[in-house]
Amino acid sequence: MITEYAALNEENPDPEVIQRAGKIIREGGLVAFPTETVYGLGGDALNPESSKKIYAAKGRPSDNPLIVHICRLSDLDAIVKEVPPQTGKLAELFWPGPLTMIFPKSELVPRETTGGLDTVAVRFPSNRIAQALIDASGGYIAAPSANRSGRPSPTLARYCMEDLDGRVEMVIDGGQVGIGLESTIIDLTEGRPTILRPGFITQKMLEEVLGDVEVDRALIEPDSGKAPKAPGMKYKHYAPRGELVIVEGKCDRVVAGINEAVREKRARGMKTGVICTDETKAMYDADSVKSTGSRCDEQSTAKELFRILREFDDEQVEYIYSESFSDGDLGQAIMNRLMKAAGHRVADLDQGERLL
Repeated sequence: MITEYAALNEENPDPEVIQRAGKIIREGGLVAFPTETVYGLGGDALNPESSKKIYAAKGRPSDNPLIVHICRLSDLDAIVKEVPPQTGKLAELFWPGPLTMIFPKSELVPRETTGGLDTVAVRFPSNRIAQALIDASGGYIAAPSANRSGRPSPTLARYCMEDLDGRVEMVIDGGQVGIGLESTIIDLTEGRPTILRPGFITQKMLEEVLGDVEVDRALIEPDSGKAPKAPGMKYKHYAPRGELVIVEGKCDRVVAGINEAVREKRARGMKTGVICTDETKAMYDADSVKSTGSRCDEQSTAKELFRILREFDDEQVEYIYSESFSDGDLGQAIMNRLMKAAGHRVADLDQGERLL
């Protein structure tokens, strides 16, 4: 298969390209496209064969649910059996935007799209290219992130091409995404609203609308044994090719510990990388030191994280040490992605743990 590549301006996307991409999806093909969070791999959400193709292209387990993307709030009615009362408040504030809600699904949505579940995850993205493509495709696009399963999610189209060239019919390049972390996912189907994946819409923001909001135990426990109700809950995600370790502790201890580990790996002929912030970048002596921006700028950290992990792959870095980013409103979402990328490998130097 030859993958077509097309660059579009979000402010004025070429209608001919959009219609061509929409036709691909309507006919059962796949298109990678930008959203405000990360690039998505889109297929017809109501066509079970399209969902099977998405799983195959990504190498994704078929019990990992896909998110259905819509471009009109009214389109929710056809794919949802019941709309909980909280939906209107959330949609008014956060749609279009980086929030995914889980509902009881209607019969229109095939189980191939929902990972065999009776629930469906739905999002209304704010990116104009995404909205135009959804409309041209018939209104319902199933779209996980546009990467090979387990790899860092793409925030640039070139990483979609790197992972999916020859596996999908088209990649639409809309430039670097604005947020860089996948959407927050909230489950509205079981009593108290529950966050299944943290993201740009924080727990605090949701509680201001809904009152008490729980965080699912599967986010805290690395192997809860539960069937995943949302993407990313069960399987290792976002992993670079090199071994990644998160390093926690006081700043001076973290810097000293990482530099000691870097010296040890370098003596063995291995290439090392460090993920840090502007405030500490000059303190490290690894082969590749990458800053996510100022530690005061959480949005920069969120936006740059996946790109940095991809760049380490480009540079063939074998060992990566990352500072912790657990503070602040987005700390939960950032650390959720980092923990999964590291396979939950964390060294707390304040507790006497060592990196060597």
